[in-house]
Amino acid sequence: MSIEKRWLIACYSSSPWLLMLAPLSWLFSIISRSRRLVLQFFYQGKPFSVPVAVVGNITVGGSGKTPLIIALVNALNERGYKVGVVSRGYGGDATVYPLAVTPETPVKQCGDEPLLIAQSCGCPVVVDPDRVRAVKFLLLESPCHIVLSDDGLQHYRLHRDIEIAVVDAVRGLGNGRTLPSGPLRESSSRLSQVDFVVLNGAGPAFSAEIRSAKAHKVELQAVGLRNMASKQLVPVDAWKDGTRVHAVCGIGHPERFAQTLEHLGFEVILNAVNDHQCLTGEDIEFGDQLPVIITAKDAVKYTDAVPSNLWVLEVQMPISNDFVMSLVDQAGLAMTAV
Repeated sequence: MSIEKRWLIACYSSSPWLLMLAPLSWLFSIISRSRRLVLQFFYQGKPFSVPVAVVGNITVGGSGKTPLIIALVNALNERGYKVGVVSRGYGGDATVYPLAVTPETPVKQCGDEPLLIAQSCGCPVVVDPDRVRAVKFLLLESPCHIVLSDDGLQHYRLHRDIEIAVVDAVRGLGNGRTLPSGPLRESSSRLSQVDFVVLNGAGPAFSAEIRSAKAHKVELQAVGLRNMASKQLVPVDAWKDGTRVHAVCGIGHPERFAQTLEHLGFEVILNAVNDHQCLTGEDIEFGDQLPVIITAKDAVKYTDAVPSNLWVLEVQMPISNDFVMSLVDQAGLAMTAV
């Protein structure tokens, strides 16, 4: 297990040795707060011609931002709004930015999450480490009613009209401390300043800051397992309870993936790789014929030969009409749909 992984586990289990890093966390909090004020007051750009909603988090590790982006794009499209998405494109290395992402863009250029969004939603997606430039390029090439930023809550150069913070309801805010003695990128009080807090999962969400935020609750639901070779989608209930499987994933919180499969009735052997790491044939070869299940995010990164025992867990994130319409009202979109 890597040092980074051990540290992250410690942050969410309140390990006492992290207290030794508390002075560094106080310094980090001061620098983080000062940085935010400087960027907001002196460097943040002017409003764009359409509202920009940032979907991010205040913790390190996965929280479910990308599934929420996909759900929001689809929900807004269904209501007649044209949506564009911008992303940093983490894990990608394009030769030129901004980069317009299509379902055929090589994942090594754009990163896994932007490609998954483009393939799942068919909406305009632009990646650029400079998100301000990404939004300008997107609006020039693909006029839309609203832009969603996949991550970027701490990218304060980007003007935003709406902030949505996603919190893993199972892990909460860990030990409640900022980096490096905790998992927080910003103080937990930041949740009281955003427009929407979204709790992802069926956990306790025990933090006082989370409880007071009047959060919208969401939870990923399994649609079925799609065989990558045959493209056949098999409902989860068609699998025998206790089926032993290999779960392979390169996501921020691999244990969540394993827990999801266990709740669906599988006996799981978890094999995690680094977040955003591209899977290869070696990563899914275990010398047996047990089913190998990967995430949709990992599926867009897999380009090797496809064995017959390779499956993708297809999921969806239902969101309430109340949440969507609250977002529409906050963005001032009520009269602009076509």
